[in-house]
Amino acid sequence: MFQTFEPVSDRSFSGKHLPLLRAEMQKQNLDGFIVPHDDEYQNEYIPAYAERLMWVSGFSGSAGAAIILSDQAVIFTDGRYTLQVRQQADSKYFDYVDITEQTPDRWLSENASASARIGYDPMLHTSDSVRKLKTASEKSGFTLVAVAENPVDAAWTDQPPIPRTPAKPHDIRYAGKTSSEKRKEIAAAIKDAGADAALITAPPSIAWLLNIRGGDVARTPLPLARTIVSSDGAATLYIAPEKVDNALPEFLGDGVDIRGEDQLGAALEKLGQQKARIGVDPSLAPSKFVDELTDAGAEIVAMTDPCALPRATKNETEIDGARAAHIRDGAAVTQFLHWLTTEAQSGAVDEITAAQKLESFRAEHHDLRDLSFDSISGAGANGAICHYRVSTETNARLETGTLFLIDSGGQYPDGTTDITRTAPIGTPTDEMRDRFTRVLKGHIALATLKFPAGTTGHQIDAVARRPLWDAGLDYDHGTGHGVGSFLGVHEGPQRIAKAPSSQPLLAGMILSNEPGYYKAGEFGIRIENLIVVREAAPVTGGERDMLAFETVTMAPIDLDLVKPELLTENERQWLNEYHAEVREKVGPHLPTSLKGWFENATRAI
Repeated sequence: MFQTFEPVSDRSFSGKHLPLLRAEMQKQNLDGFIVPHDDEYQNEYIPAYAERLMWVSGFSGSAGAAIILSDQAVIFTDGRYTLQVRQQADSKYFDYVDITEQTPDRWLSENASASARIGYDPMLHTSDSVRKLKTASEKSGFTLVAVAENPVDAAWTDQPPIPRTPAKPHDIRYAGKTSSEKRKEIAAAIKDAGADAALITAPPSIAWLLNIRGGDVARTPLPLARTIVSSDGAATLYIAPEKVDNALPEFLGDGVDIRGEDQLGAALEKLGQQKARIGVDPSLAPSKFVDELTDAGAEIVAMTDPCALPRATKNETEIDGARAAHIRDGAAVTQFLHWLTTEAQSGAVDEITAAQKLESFRAEHHDLRDLSFDSISGAGANGAICHYRVSTETNARLETGTLFLIDSGGQYPDGTTDITRTAPIGTPTDEMRDRFTRVLKGHIALATLKFPAGTTGHQIDAVARRPLWDAGLDYDHGTGHGVGSFLGVHEGPQRIAKAPSSQPLLAGMILSNEPGYYKAGEFGIRIENLIVVREAAPVTGGERDMLAFETVTMAPIDLDLVKPELLTENERQWLNEYHAEVREKVGPHLPTSLKGWFENATRAI
């Protein structure tokens, strides 16, 4: 099993650890310290050693920050974690702030005294975030201090070790392009930006660029490393020597030099001495690296990570791989849904058992390397917590008369999956069926949408929400996030959300389609498939190039929760055609004993 369900933190962390941190702050003559939920690589999911925010506060979510003053502490999260942060971070020690309403830099500008020395770790903050902090310090007068030693690390005596998992080749049959081809493409982007080289700091970009994968981060096959790519396409990979075996240099070839990650500082100093123009993404690069380059004499060329967009626009090999991975994954999910709608209807099954059961079905299918995230296995009221994570402390039974929501995914070498299904335990209420059908209508509206080239995800987000809006309802998360190819289950720059975005959706991008509805204290509903942006057939009489979505997730949508009378004829046709495709593609991968149930679960309505 990949998952464990013991709590990774508890409410006592605040009381136990804040005094230790404040003692270290005092040693460093700091009146405050900023603790982001970030590691030195700006990963979303971070290794255990980097869970500094959790150590300080007890909050184990994947996004947030804290500011610790000598006599006050405040923790920032967004709407996904409103309930969780209050459960985990003790209100005796922490005030709660919605980060969408007040950011840490704004809070400091309004609350830090003019005489205060506020510390930050320059390896955990990008140059963009430090720029905002400096603006806040100029406004209120406090002194911003880049620490040489993170006081959390000094206070955290049993901090886990930094991972040293070997980096492995990612075969061309999955990648679709050689590293040499990719580096040539990135070199052209570096030249176009007027730079001599680019510092690539994001591990997903490095993994994509060099066709390597790793195991330094749970649920995401990343090697933690850095890379400098020159405008002629040559690259130097800076990675811990323990992660390099004899096969890796041969795989990377002559165009890629390998050096220890501890040699990066000297390389940056040399580039400065050469007065080189270095491309850096200020939203990703640690401010320490930018400062080192600048201090050494380099000229910084601000540019978006040149690998981000090519990585997001999958080639045909990657798309074919996604289709294949989703069929195998869909077979595992379908077997689980059979179990859920038969054996799990007793009222005796709990959330952990359900999550383990789904993982066991996935493990039976070919080439599962990991989960793509810890499963969100939410029964009843827990299903209304968008990013709920079951533990032995919260484990609830799937009780008759409730809904069960499970959001899960797998990591396969040919693709990353992410799927959410909602099912009734016993007979659903009319309200449950109404809300489910409205979510389904929004899901179908997005799945069938045609839109002009150049359209952003922000511009189409409302399409999935309208059936809920018509009933005075909504949900507080995005409708779709980007998904990597045997990389992160959350990938930018593509997304579908209320928040403004300047990035158009491009052919080859993979996103989720996941509208939902959540009734606090009672139940949650989400229907999630992954979709690929494709070129649409020309519209007769049309004047614009059009794009559309191809759904690649293959698993039944629970028909007992659907109110057919609320569907239009076109919506009913989509659902029937989708289930026919699921029967065709997933059926051959299922045990014959499931045939009768499977045909009924995918029946036409």
